[in-house]
Amino acid sequence: MSRSPIQRRLAVRMTALPAAALLLAACGSGAGGSSSAGGGKTVYMLLPNTTTVRFTSQDGPDFQAAMKKAMPDVKVVIQNAENDPQKQVQQVETAVSGGASAIVLVAADPYIAGGALQKASTAKVPVLLYDHDARGGDAAAQVVFNSLSVGQNQGKDAAALLSSGTTAEPKVIARIYGNQGDYGTARYKKGQDQYLKPLIAAGKVKVACETYTPNWDPAKAQSEMEQCLTKTGNRLDGVVVMNDGTAGGVIAALTAQGLAGKVPVIGGQDADLQAVQYILLGYQYSTVYKPFKLQASKAAELTVQLLKNGKINKSDIDGYVDNGFMKPGVPAAFLPVQDLHADTVATLVKDGVWTWKQICTGPAAATETCKKEMG
Repeated sequence: MSRSPIQRRLAVRMTALPAAALLLAACGSGAGGSSSAGGGKTVYMLLPNTTTVRFTSQDGPDFQAAMKKAMPDVKVVIQNAENDPQKQVQQVETAVSGGASAIVLVAADPYIAGGALQKASTAKVPVLLYDHDARGGDAAAQVVFNSLSVGQNQGKDAAALLSSGTTAEPKVIARIYGNQGDYGTARYKKGQDQYLKPLIAAGKVKVACETYTPNWDPAKAQSEMEQCLTKTGNRLDGVVVMNDGTAGGVIAALTAQGLAGKVPVIGGQDADLQAVQYILLGYQYSTVYKPFKLQASKAAELTVQLLKNGKINKSDIDGYVDNGFMKPGVPAAFLPVQDLHADTVATLVKDGVWTWKQICTGPAAATETCKKEMG
């Protein structure tokens, strides 16, 4: 779910979207685009940004397709807040006043979204949270990948790389977190810490820089990394991140200093196209793959339950996400994840996320994997 800024000197400040994403963005502007012929009910899917490219290139289209299959007479409207939480609140208000039957919300900001939840609740429009949490209001349920497992996979990879070698000096790392306050960010950190804290406590790893990245913006992650490189004099043994977008920002900063491929970037997630190419090139160590079709399908299944019955079946709830409002929390369906490395990238092709033709472009085309797969 990323384009290929590799072809733009590895810069991530301007991320190009694939044709499918551009089409979706066009459909999501203004009043939004519909995925089916009409019917008496309308579902709004509200996306947070285009910087986390998976939402426009994968989740949106996948949810549309799943809803069309499950309830073809339901109109699906997709809109994007373009990194503006207040704009998303307005989109919720517009959806409610426009007669939305349900809202699938990928919150742009977990706290600002609370007001939107309350407006929807007052209007008796059920909200299904998708991936991101939203605090301070009622939600019918949340569909999210197991965030703790994501962090654990990232931490395990980092510990394996940082424990290698025989040097007596501690490995010096930077930690670039996601958006502060997000449920996911906190859970990813907890999972990472299970593996990193013992190494830090033992003096084997030293954290030179750590910072949060507002709205998961790759450009901001790049700036954070540039500041860290200045602080450390370019002396780092690794960078631990939380998603592929921020990994891309970090790699852009490392590239400018001639360090891409020399300083491992560990801890991506989402299996963005750019990230997959970076993994083959040796710039990024891994990504946590979250099967988006599975998430979109589950979201569609729960949305259908809300439209037909006004509630979610208890059998679909695996636990709860604390949103500071509901007790014991938002009922949640937790989905499994898979850690991918250079030798398992083929999983994405098998699952139909990317094709080898898409992956093997630009510098990635010269990698041994692409030479083998493209003949």
